[in-house]
Amino acid sequence: MLAAALEHIVTGIVDDRDAVRIDESDGPRGNVLTVHVAPADRGRVIGRGGRTAKALRALVAALADERRVRVDVADD
Repeated sequence: MLAAALEHIVTGIVDDRDAVRIDESDGPRGNVLTVHVAPADRGRVIGRGGRTAKALRALVAALADERRVRVDVADD
């Protein structure tokens, strides 16, 4: 559910919607959601000074209902 919600939000931010992919994995510190976007859209997802990425993390944390979830933006 969290990955689908994050994908929906990120798809609305980027230009290349087909390149959006969210990978979900379990780590020692909880779930990790990794956001993959086209290289041209990476700046849009991170935002000026990281504001957009921080807002995405806050939104996912609110939806996580006290579970530990981390959101990372992939560098590939």
